[in-house]
Amino acid sequence: MDRFAELKAFNVVAACGGFSPAARQLGVATSSVTRLVDALEERLGAVLLNRSTRSVTLTEAGRTYHDEARRILERLDAADDAVSDRAGGVAGLLRVAAPVTFGTMFIAPMLPELRARHPHLTLDLRLDDSAVNLVDESIDVAIRIGSLDANPSLVARRLTGHARVLCASPGYLAGRGVPQTPADLAQHDCLQFSFDGNRRSWRLRRKDGDAAFDLPVQEIDVNSVVQANNGELLRQAALSGLGVAMLADWLVQDDLLAGRLVQVLDDYEVNPGPMDVALHALYQASRRGSHKIRMFVDLLGEQLARAGLSGP
Repeated sequence: MDRFAELKAFNVVAACGGFSPAARQLGVATSSVTRLVDALEERLGAVLLNRSTRSVTLTEAGRTYHDEARRILERLDAADDAVSDRAGGVAGLLRVAAPVTFGTMFIAPMLPELRARHPHLTLDLRLDDSAVNLVDESIDVAIRIGSLDANPSLVARRLTGHARVLCASPGYLAGRGVPQTPADLAQHDCLQFSFDGNRRSWRLRRKDGDAAFDLPVQEIDVNSVVQANNGELLRQAALSGLGVAMLADWLVQDDLLAGRLVQVLDDYEVNPGPMDVALHALYQASRRGSHKIRMFVDLLGEQLARAGLSGP
């Protein structure tokens, strides 16, 4: 049995919390993942996973082994980078995770240029609006939108600031009225992105005022008539007149210019959480010297600049 395949299967099962989602992640049959993990436990003479019909969790031995396995995978990635870079070009496999709508709008258009510049590079692009674990899911670069907690094991390269706007269709506003203050939002139907923690509020801060001091942030509980973990779905709901949505400015800029959507409370900064948010490229600190990671992030920065999104 391939010991690396065992290690990889175990790590992905631990990250996904189950054999079936791990199999989907790896693109193999669930039975194959089960056999690999069974073989690993038999070879080690230890039970690494607690298995039930509802969940799979790490045993104490599994937690210890998982920590060491992650370090091995990190060192293997670093070794791959070193050999690839010395070979004189960008080659091999690059795994990138990104939010669904962002990936289709900004990464997909740059694929022809990426292919032309680096014909020996293979891109595995995984679009998902949830955050991924870079090590356990073997992701080289993850694109994250929002605020980030400090993590010494990760490098976060800021690509651009990230602004959100409140908007609704002309038809909805004609029937329900235009909110004039943040408090008015409590009386409107709202279309809300699904975040962890079941958040039910939006945060607003007036843009103008004396920059010498921090302006207060107002937190408004909103009536969510639609919740979704995908911005494009919420955009479509807003276009259909279902309510007021908080969406990325880059997602709705064409709709605003065409009048299909109308921005409301445009004298306020808006966010569901912390006000200082940005778009980052995230990768492991041990991969800091990777040529192919640097190349991809640089090209994505160029793509964002062409779209008018570069800046603080």
